Amino acid sequence: MQQAANQQTRKFTGIISLSVFVWSLLLSVESFAQVPSTFSQDFRLWTPTFLTVKLPSSFFASMEVNPRFADLDDSGKIDQLLLRPALGYQLTENLSIWQGYAWVGNFNQRHTPPQSPFFEENRIYQQVNYTSKFESFRILSRFRLEERWIEHADGTALRFRMMLRAMYPLPVAPEWALVTYDEIFVNINTVGATQGKGPAAGFDQNRFFVGINRTFGKHFNMDAGYQNQLINSRSLPNLTNQMNHVILLNFYINL
Repeated sequence: MQQAANQQTRKFTGIISLSVFVWSLLLSVESFAQVPSTFSQDFRLWTPTFLTVKLPSSFFASMEVNPRFADLDDSGKIDQLLLRPALGYQLTENLSIWQGYAWVGNFNQRHTPPQSPFFEENRIYQQVNYTSKFESFRILSRFRLEERWIEHADGTALRFRMMLRAMYPLPVAPEWALVTYDEIFVNINTVGATQGKGPAAGFDQNRFFVGINRTFGKHFNMDAGYQNQLINSRSLPNLTNQMNHVILLNFYINL
């Protein structure tokens, strides 16, 4: 009886996660429809490494090192570097909560803020992860709230992020899996946007990824694929006028 109830619960949560995932994809399609004819494009490379370590009493520690390179169709140069440590706690088999910090270095900036080609950002964030299965799909739902302090922008910018990631292991080769995810970013408030120094409330960006995952052992796996990033520019309100084509290589180390 209990096993049947657990199966029904997993099926229900899987349906809910899949429904939200489809909704997120529809938002991404709508964002594409809003792209004006004058939007700019860039070819980029992101190579983040994620280290997760199990600690006693259901705690986890994680560290992300995420270099991002831009203008690959020209000279190619570092655009951003993110350092993101966090501490997590496993509430149930499927549910975990996280508290983290992020330092973001922005290099070679040609747009706002105009004071310097380099500016930094500090964040703290709270995160909830929920994993589920729907048929053969493994689904991760991630909800994150960020408090951001951006150089040259007065005040605390709040941003909500929701990601849904689906992974399908190939039956003929279970060490390989198809992976897709969509993540939408929404700014909750406006900070310094009138001076071109901070984010405006509303839709911020959307990231859609499709690729493959390869498991090399118990402690290491990686994603490789294409990510489309649509950014709502501060200079053109309510229009998504920046599209980045990103080669994304995610490296996961679990200890």
